Amino acid sequence: MATAYHARYFAHELTRRRPTDSADRLSMSLFDAAVDLNPHQIDAALFALRSPLSKGVLLADEVGLGKTIEAGLVLCQLWAERRRRLLVICPASIRKQWSLELQEKFNLPAVVLDRAAHRATRRQGNPAPFETDAIVIVSMNFASAMQEEVRATAWDLVIIDEAHKLRNAYRPSNRMGQRLRWALEDRRKVLLTATPLQNTLLELYGLSTLIDDHIFGDRTSFQAQFGGQSGDQVELRRRLAGFTKRTLRNQVLEYVRYTQRRALTPCSQSFTKRRGNSSRLARGFKGRSIASAATLNTSQAKKRSATSRRGCVLSDARWTAAGTTTPCRRRGSRYAGPHVRG
Repeated sequence: MATAYHARYFAHELTRRRPTDSADRLSMSLFDAAVDLNPHQIDAALFALRSPLSKGVLLADEVGLGKTIEAGLVLCQLWAERRRRLLVICPASIRKQWSLELQEKFNLPAVVLDRAAHRATRRQGNPAPFETDAIVIVSMNFASAMQEEVRATAWDLVIIDEAHKLRNAYRPSNRMGQRLRWALEDRRKVLLTATPLQNTLLELYGLSTLIDDHIFGDRTSFQAQFGGQSGDQVELRRRLAGFTKRTLRNQVLEYVRYTQRRALTPCSQSFTKRRGNSSRLARGFKGRSIASAATLNTSQAKKRSATSRRGCVLSDARWTAAGTTTPCRRRGSRYAGPHVRG
């Protein structure tokens, strides 16, 4: 039973202000979270919440390091601060996954909005389906098609998952990218991708334009300053550090254990198979050397080949006895079976 002292203590905790770069800011909103957090995820969430004047960040951790958890921490904190106009834009195939993770891991209400749900909400008398008391999850194509309604909503934060699919948003020919840039202009965004750079630096430039058009200037100045072998890589890293956070797997091995995987090439597999066969033969024929066992294995293979040829001849004979005399040779086969005329 809470006493007057406990009530005053809880009121103090709820109203106390925390620094934006302190983990205490996140602790208030994680009482109901059912997730085991890693240090790099907390750092990424604090990085996204660091500056209220920033237009967005790019979280580019490697695959499997929990970018969805990092975005969920940010959403959970904003929800606790009563800033609840929250939008998640992702590929259509993972909308349900986002909804389940937000509800099960962070106890946050979420709704998947598509064309059918949009029309049903309109028929129920709600003229603004995007304005709801839950986190709205939409696909990239649907957000692009509903650009007018998306722009009209005063979003507190927009999460864009698999943001590398919009890496060419700066090109006028990229219609979906251009629509989303216009619809989300001046909205704070968090971009999630494991591959911010695949082929050229222009892809990184395209992602930056989703956050702010003025980070690198126009395309011509970006290429002149950072393109080619003579580009200013030191200045590029400095610019990226202001809005990009990337963690690699080799940086988290201290507290994240990964299964060690070894790639086997066809050559190594055939060598291992030959070595394993030789070992089994050596165990099966005691007193013989591995070389003699391998020779025996070769002779057995020849016997099996001869047996298969006799079987094929006998099979031909049976088909001939049945009244079929037209053979059929399969392409690439030394011994072909007969062909039955219809």
